[in-house]
Amino acid sequence: MSASMALASVIERRTGNSGWIDVVWTFGLGATGVAGALLPFGTGPVSRRMLVAALALAWALRLGLHIARRTRGITEDPRYAKLKRDWGAAAPRRLARMLQMQALASIPLGMGIVLAAHGPAPSLGWGDLIGVLVFVAGIAGGAIADGQLRDFARSGAGGVCDRGLWRWSRHPNYFFECLLWCSYAVIALAGGYAFGWLALLAPACITLLLTRISGIPPLEEHMLAKHGDAYRAYQARTSALIPLPPGGATP
Repeated sequence: MSASMALASVIERRTGNSGWIDVVWTFGLGATGVAGALLPFGTGPVSRRMLVAALALAWALRLGLHIARRTRGITEDPRYAKLKRDWGAAAPRRLARMLQMQALASIPLGMGIVLAAHGPAPSLGWGDLIGVLVFVAGIAGGAIADGQLRDFARSGAGGVCDRGLWRWSRHPNYFFECLLWCSYAVIALAGGYAFGWLALLAPACITLLLTRISGIPPLEEHMLAKHGDAYRAYQARTSALIPLPPGGATP
């Protein structure tokens, strides 16, 4: 992941488009997860390693291609753009350092994939099936949310998207991303691995990142600056993360 984020830093400098950072991070983590899942150690069945590797690959392809398509249509990611403006001349050095911190923050995510893949339970069971169902719900919900936002942008309606899932949550894509990472914890806990509980750090980590650090806070700041009172009204009636009936926002 350190090498992936070093590559992301080079691409950002060459293109001037910080949106490619998240593309490289997604594919880098996907490749790391697939490799970790397929490594031949432990006593677990090959079928579980293949299953978890396939989940990691599906996640990386879906999210990575979505972000890449979005990045081709913009000149900068507003979150990174603000940091670069604030940092001024020191931006290249500070951004490169921050991306290495992102690599470190990816450790619990990669570990969740590895722990899920190498559970010693001799065959796939109900726990694996439940994990797959959680994964499917997460990846499908994220794809639907992203598609609804993309369709809204293409419609030219302008303003704040409050259609479909976005009527129930200000960040439904983030909610389903957090749900998706729970799948690895479910599979790891069902696989009988002594340290399988450590896989719970994966959904905990992604939830912390998205709700407190690199996701909701800078994005909400950008949306408030862009839409003003219209977004404040949206905040007042719409849940921040967990999809809930409109009318009373939650933290």
